Amino acid sequence: MNKTLLLYLIFGFGVHTTSQAQLGFCQGNSGDAIFEENFGQGTTNGPPLPTNVTSYEFVNQAPLDGQYTVSSNLMQLGSFHNTTDHTGNANGKALIVNAAFDSGLFYQIPIGGLCINNSYEFSAFLMNVYDTRSDVCTSNEIPVNVKFEIFDETNSISLAEGDTGNIFGTSSPIWRPFALTFTTLPGQDSVILKISNNGVGGCGNDLAIDDIVFKSCGDLTEIVNESGENNLQFCENESVTDLKLKANTEFSIYNSPNYQWQNSQDGENWSNIPGETSDELIIPEVSTNQFYRTLVAENISNLNNTACNSISSVFEVNLVEFIDPVSLGDVTSCGGEITSIAVQSNPNISVDWYDSPTGGVFLEENSFIYSPESNGTYFAVATTTGGNCSNPNRVAIQYTDFDTPNLIDETITICENENVTLSENLPDVQYLWSNGETGNFITVDSPGAYNLELTTVDGCTVSKTYFIENYTNPVISNIIQVDSSLIIELSTEGDFSYSIDGITFQNQPVFEKLTGGLYTIYVRENNGCKIVTEDFVLIVIPEFFTPNGDNINDVFQIGGDTNFDDFEVIIFDRFGKVLIKSNQAPFQWNGTYNGRNMPLDDYWYRIKINDKIYSGNISLIR
Repeated sequence: MNKTLLLYLIFGFGVHTTSQAQLGFCQGNSGDAIFEENFGQGTTNGPPLPTNVTSYEFVNQAPLDGQYTVSSNLMQLGSFHNTTDHTGNANGKALIVNAAFDSGLFYQIPIGGLCINNSYEFSAFLMNVYDTRSDVCTSNEIPVNVKFEIFDETNSISLAEGDTGNIFGTSSPIWRPFALTFTTLPGQDSVILKISNNGVGGCGNDLAIDDIVFKSCGDLTEIVNESGENNLQFCENESVTDLKLKANTEFSIYNSPNYQWQNSQDGENWSNIPGETSDELIIPEVSTNQFYRTLVAENISNLNNTACNSISSVFEVNLVEFIDPVSLGDVTSCGGEITSIAVQSNPNISVDWYDSPTGGVFLEENSFIYSPESNGTYFAVATTTGGNCSNPNRVAIQYTDFDTPNLIDETITICENENVTLSENLPDVQYLWSNGETGNFITVDSPGAYNLELTTVDGCTVSKTYFIENYTNPVISNIIQVDSSLIIELSTEGDFSYSIDGITFQNQPVFEKLTGGLYTIYVRENNGCKIVTEDFVLIVIPEFFTPNGDNINDVFQIGGDTNFDDFEVIIFDRFGKVLIKSNQAPFQWNGTYNGRNMPLDDYWYRIKINDKIYSGNISLIR
């Protein structure tokens, strides 16, 4: 990452500062560390720093104002963050300082072995260890504010300085990086680092420092190829020839830079390439992973001196190895139950499909799954997402879809107390019915679901369910007479029709305008299952009669009276005089009394049929 961008990202979030003075990282390339102070490792506090390094008092427990300790746990006080050193190492230590009541110097150390007239970068990580969640300081918090200074070896000339500005406590631990760049003077090969507290002691001005580093700071030098790229990838069956690299140096620090190209197999262990000291490098052939960089220094004698050189960016040449698609197995399907084949998903490859181990027809692009349209062997080709290297070895996957009988569930309705034969007649299959039978048919006489499972010679299994239902037989629950009409009531529901002669049937259970008499009621199940019958005597008492000799309604008679064992009729006039009385059926009255015609009038009747009494009046009309 560009270090200018890195510095922006680091300082752009969460730091409360009032001034940053000359703080800043090396804007070019730095060299290897020539001085490092990480304060060691261990689970116990200490050891104390030399007395010429700090005037603060060392303590082996929580430091108070003007005291310090060195520990792998920053939580020396309950109000401090419970965290580790900057590296996250559980046993890595850091310098933990509780500011003195008076501002001033609390850490200084000489740095020797430098090169004259050379630029350097000092850097360190700093944390305000006050945990605001403890709410110890309330509104009286004193922020951390640290000054970094670089002096010449005489401790009289300031080469660089910068203030962190105010850094307030946080609710979670935050290590913040700070840096200074400086240039040594003529004849100067050592400097003094000083770290002072600008604030005063009190609640909140508590800090930790870790990973103090000095590096040489040189021009920004980037390694690119002829295409301006900083890396190159090639496939495992290839090689790179005549690779030309260029060191592009921004001339801001070095007036006339010198170079020493280096090569590495792993990006960590480097060796000089003999004789390669210009700003260009030509590599005749590369067939493995390689890393290239160059050391840069103002003076050629300092090229291999880590205290004086800087190191360019790294140009990587990466051999991209082929990746074999991992088959998820040949696929056997029954009747199209499984419709696809697949290879294992892998973010490092894309997969294309073909119908042949070489060449062939292109079928589908960039998919780990393929859905064949027919049986056969299909081939997956993997191409790496990095380097775009297509594997010449295609992975074969066979797809076989066996034909199976096409069975459809059936619903069959039968008459009550009848049976039906369920059957299938298919070759080369094994039958298994839900009742355990293994023939190609079964006979059933009860409603329910009957399952048939067929197994083909290919081992495919298909099934079918027969749903057997009954047509409901009619059951007459009641026959009701309303005047001269009959209404038939059933206790069952179904597809029924009705008749009173057994020949002509109708859909409605009502028969109107009937004459009295004995009727046989027929109720038929319309799917041909059953006909039920019941006799019913319809009693019809006329409202009038006309004894005028025209042979039409000349007598008063009761239809159906011959069908009863107990029968009696009495007719009397309005004064209660009995005109005729009889218990013989059929009964008829011609409108006379003692052979004399009775006058036009209303007459009354009382009729007893079995135990039921009917009474009313009838009009005699001439």
